Amino acid sequence: MNNVPWVEQPAVVVAQALQNRTLSAKTYVQACLDQIEQQEPQVHAFAHIAREAALKQAVWLDGQAIQGAMHGLTVGIKDVFDTYDMPTQGGSQVFAGYQPVQDAACIATLRKSGGVMLGKTITTELATFPTNGTRNPRKLDHTPGGSSSGSAAAIAANMVSFATGTQTMGSTIRPCGYCGVTGYKPTYNLVPKRGVWPNADSCDTVGLVARNVRDVAFFGAEMARYPELLIPDESIAMDQRPTVGLCKTFEWDLADPHIQKAFHESAQALEKAGAKVIEIQLPPAFSQMLKAHTTVVHFEMSGGFMDILSRHSEKMRPALLKRSLEGLSVTAREYKAAQALAHQCRAMFDQVLGACDVLFVPAATGEAPQGQEYSGDTRMNQVWTLMHGPCVSVTGGYGPHGLPLAMQVVGRIHDDQRTLLAAHWIHTQLAHAHGA
Repeated sequence: MNNVPWVEQPAVVVAQALQNRTLSAKTYVQACLDQIEQQEPQVHAFAHIAREAALKQAVWLDGQAIQGAMHGLTVGIKDVFDTYDMPTQGGSQVFAGYQPVQDAACIATLRKSGGVMLGKTITTELATFPTNGTRNPRKLDHTPGGSSSGSAAAIAANMVSFATGTQTMGSTIRPCGYCGVTGYKPTYNLVPKRGVWPNADSCDTVGLVARNVRDVAFFGAEMARYPELLIPDESIAMDQRPTVGLCKTFEWDLADPHIQKAFHESAQALEKAGAKVIEIQLPPAFSQMLKAHTTVVHFEMSGGFMDILSRHSEKMRPALLKRSLEGLSVTAREYKAAQALAHQCRAMFDQVLGACDVLFVPAATGEAPQGQEYSGDTRMNQVWTLMHGPCVSVTGGYGPHGLPLAMQVVGRIHDDQRTLLAAHWIHTQLAHAHGA
């Protein structure tokens, strides 16, 4: 990789160079800022760029002992994470100019480990929809997805080592799938949410974005303070062939023919590479989980946005206002029933998986849609968000416009280590199969 620019190299490779001082933090941070300057006019990934502060920190890091695993690595922060030194506005006119007084807990963890916060990435309004002008670096006239649109785009354009996201419906997995990068939604509450703006608390999960699975596992180990997430030496990781459960979920008919074809071809490629592949049928209760998730999110979101609805509704985008008002019609009885169903499905998921390490399912209904008005269909993600277990996005081929076709690897609650290992193996085999 000697001839590959630092900004295009895997974060784990950059991290090693920073740790052994063959690469200075100043050199790397400047390279990331140069990449932002080159790409940002077309991509529009950032709401705020902290150029001077980032370079100042990099110079300081070069004069200090190694601070931690994140030493000198760069981070884009979704604009719903509080930061003491940058505005946090949630992509909304309601909070224009708002300046928090302290960092979100997970951002403070990254800073303590030596991470350099390069700026705030654009989110859809209050982490909902529609997009706020970010474009898909793979094809600029297509959406990057949302709500972690800026984070996915920043990684796809090689602007930062890592980026943070959130997921309430499909806001990390889907945009990462659309942009052809790796999104990781950890087990619910594995990464602390203090200082991250809420949407629907019983679904809200901090998301992690990187260029590949090994990088995102490295990032997760730091964000969650969970070193067991680290993927070991490549030869060890690739020797652990997973048992993969193939599942045509109850949302299967929503997927277009290109996704369905890619799903079957991916399954064949995994089996050919040595994975044991087992077809999984979800129990009937799962057929109601999509509706349950919608009920839960609408009820919690409308309650959480009550102050905005009562005092600042004129500043909300019409689509968000409409969704929030619809949520007010959801009753507590309906909400309680939806949560009961979710609890039931979580309790039976281990039995559903059986001998399988992970489930393999589509992560989107198709390629990233054309245009910026629509951030894409969330219905392939919602069930797995409500299930509370880990999910990782992988590319399962390419569609008619040459854009990635997103799949996801789904694991058991608190089984993030095994899920990431399996996703790494799957990602590597599918990349080989598609010549990536």
